[in-house]
Amino acid sequence: MQQSKGAVADLSVRAEGVLPSAWVRRWADAIRPGGRVLDVAAGNGRHSLYLASRGLRVTAVDRDISALRARASETIQVRQADLEEVPWPFAAAQFDGIVVVNYLHRPLLPHLVASLAPDGLLIYETFMMGNARYGRPRNPDFLLQRNELLMLAPGALTVLAWQQGYRASPGPAMVQRLAARRSPAHAMMPPPRQTSPS
Repeated sequence: MQQSKGAVADLSVRAEGVLPSAWVRRWADAIRPGGRVLDVAAGNGRHSLYLASRGLRVTAVDRDISALRARASETIQVRQADLEEVPWPFAAAQFDGIVVVNYLHRPLLPHLVASLAPDGLLIYETFMMGNARYGRPRNPDFLLQRNELLMLAPGALTVLAWQQGYRASPGPAMVQRLAARRSPAHAMMPPPRQTSPS
């Protein structure tokens, strides 16, 4: 029985039991159709499954791939790497999209930008200062400073959307979200108007 792309996405989400981030779902279709995507700190693979269901070819990387092994397929390549302990393993690669959710290791930020192909899309969502009152993480090393994602790579990235502040769903948290495209000409763009997460 053949299913539409949307049906496959719905089945993969139900099979996982946890919805992909609303921010990832909002921006995934802005990645070049059929493109290569890197899912950083992929965890259990919820975003990898969703991205693959949208027709994208995914490389899912995490230091613990025990949950990811079952996700390996023709469209999802699983790679084990402790990104905090080894040199950036994708230095020679270019991706049409890079997705990072609930993960922050600041030394990787320049590598993420450098690994985006021209017109590639960075989709990033993680916790920021102030999150301690709602739960983990509480350690400032794992919390973005105010406006930190927005200032990630001026000139190299064109910000399409950016949010910071309180997020009520799926659980209360302080977050920053960024959707930014690698600028082919690295033109300087004025900062976008900030909106609040929903």
